[in-house]
Amino acid sequence: MAYTSQHPQGFTLSTDPARLDVAAIHAYLAQESYWAKGIPRETVERAIAHSLNFGLYAPDGRLAGFARVVTDTATFAWLCDVFVLPEFRGRSLSKWLMAQVWAHPELQGLRRRLLATLDAHGLYTQFGFAPLAAPDRFLEIRQPNPYGAETAN
Repeated sequence: MAYTSQHPQGFTLSTDPARLDVAAIHAYLAQESYWAKGIPRETVERAIAHSLNFGLYAPDGRLAGFARVVTDTATFAWLCDVFVLPEFRGRSLSKWLMAQVWAHPELQGLRRRLLATLDAHGLYTQFGFAPLAAPDRFLEIRQPNPYGAETAN
């Protein structure tokens, strides 16, 4: 069953995969984001298919924002691909989106929540995120430019 929530300004949040505007999500990620520049649509589709997705919709039904959580719904969640489209910014929607994501019933009681951000530390610290307590325990295999875009990070 889809999780939904209503914002006082008429915006709606929904986890219903049928509502997702995959073309708009792909366009933002591939063209506007710093973390997924050039990402192929097929990769976005596969990521969405295997994640808990949160669509943020304007009162007229258009996609206004998005967040994706990779999770086992028991111990771990990785928050990624979070954005509010430029025309909808300045309304505190990113804060509301984060509050709704972390209120989701399947994301309660987790041992660890992670994310990576270049410039939104101020938003995420409001929701309890902090630098890694033991960064020496974390390892990664990183491909900084897997999609061939010039500015991928």
